[in-house]
Amino acid sequence: MTINDPNPSRPLTDKQVGAITRAEELAYELRVEEVMTRAAHIVQSTMTMQQVLELFRAARISGAPVLDGDNLIGVVSMEDLIRCLSEQDIQAPITKYMTPSVITIKKTDPVVEALKLFVSTRVGRLPVVDQEGHLEGILTKGDITRGLLKGLQRDYQVEEIRRYRASHLFDDIVSDRTSLILRYNIKVGDFTHGGAASSAIKRALLRLGANPQIARRTGIAVYEAEMNLIIHTTNGGVIRVEIEPHQISIEIYDDGPGIMDVDLAMKPGYSTAPEAIRELGFGAGMGLFNISRCVDTMKLESVFGKGTRLRLRILLKDDETVGEGHPNPKGDSTS
Repeated sequence: MTINDPNPSRPLTDKQVGAITRAEELAYELRVEEVMTRAAHIVQSTMTMQQVLELFRAARISGAPVLDGDNLIGVVSMEDLIRCLSEQDIQAPITKYMTPSVITIKKTDPVVEALKLFVSTRVGRLPVVDQEGHLEGILTKGDITRGLLKGLQRDYQVEEIRRYRASHLFDDIVSDRTSLILRYNIKVGDFTHGGAASSAIKRALLRLGANPQIARRTGIAVYEAEMNLIIHTTNGGVIRVEIEPHQISIEIYDDGPGIMDVDLAMKPGYSTAPEAIRELGFGAGMGLFNISRCVDTMKLESVFGKGTRLRLRILLKDDETVGEGHPNPKGDSTS
C-alpha cells in the first residue's frame, strides 16, 4: 500500500510494492507531536474577522484554532475570511464564520493517521490535542513534509552502522534451520503505543540486511494487525514474527471476541469498530484487506466468541535473503 494511493481498494501490484518509500515508512513511525507546530497562532472567540485578517497578514498563516478561554471551539481559515470579505462583513465576530465542528488529532497518534484524516476530510490543518483534549499545537501537510525530511536526515547514518552489525547475526551459525523469533504483547485500547511493535520489527529486518521493500511490506502488514488488536480484541493479543533467511512468518492471535463472518471481514470498508473508535480516526475497515496486499500468503481463522489467529508469510527471493542466508534446500516446504 502506498499512502497516496488514489484507489486503495484495488490490488497492490509488484510495481507499487517496490515504490514504498522510506518517507512512507516514517509516516508509520513518527508521532504527530514530533512534527507539529507547537507555537501555533490562536485566536479567541471574542475577536472579529478584521482582527483575523490582520493576524493572517502579519503572521503569514492561512488558518488558526479558535479558543473560548482554554476550550477549543472551532477553526477559522482563509476560506472563511474570503467568505466574510465577499459578504462585506469584516467586523463580524469569528464565531459567525468559523468552522465549529473541529476535527482534531492526538499528539501521540502516528503521522499516518493524520495523513488519512487529511485525505478523508480535505481539511487544511488539524488542531493537535492531548489525551484530555487540550490544545497542544497545529498540524499541516507542510509540517508533515518537514518532519519526514528531518527524519530521513536523522536516521541514515546511525541506521547504516546498526544494520552492518546485525546483518552478520547468522554468520558462522551451523544448524539445519536457523531463525530469529520476535514476540510482542499488544494491549487492548493502547493507542499511545500503537505501531511500536511494527516499527521495532521493521528496524530489526533492516538491520539484518533485509531488502527495504520487504521490511516496509512487513511493517505495514504488522501495523494494520497491531491496530486491529488494539481496537477489536477483548484482552489484547500477541504478535509473533519468525525471521529466516528466505522467509518471514508472522502470527497474530488473541482470545476474543472473534469474527462472526470471516469472508465479510475481508471486504474493504467493513468494520465492527464502535463509533467512539471511529471518532478517533481508526476502524475504517481496511486493515485486513491492506494486510493481504502486502504479504504472499494469508490465513485467517476465527471462532466467534473465542478468538482469532492470523498467519502471514512473506517469501524472499535469493537476492532478498536476510543475513548470510543460503538458498532453501530442495523439498523445503514454504506452506
